[in-house]
Amino acid sequence: MGQASAALKQVLDTHGISQNKLAVTMGISRASVGRWYHGLDPSAENIVLTTEALKTVHVEAFRQFARLYLGTIVED
Repeated sequence: MGQASAALKQVLDTHGISQNKLAVTMGISRASVGRWYHGLDPSAENIVLTTEALKTVHVEAFRQFARLYLGTIVED
């Protein structure tokens, strides 16, 4: 499991966000989110779209994903 995939799984589980909710918000298939949730890292473009969607769905989930995936780089 890649870093983005692990971060996404943790964030969705922690905040009770369904794969379907994220997929609908992003305008993509639930299967795509499911692949990321189960270990396939999303592309860089999809990480950006995921981050934007999380910001819309749950601001703290957005912040947690950014911290888990990018670490301290976003705090500087």
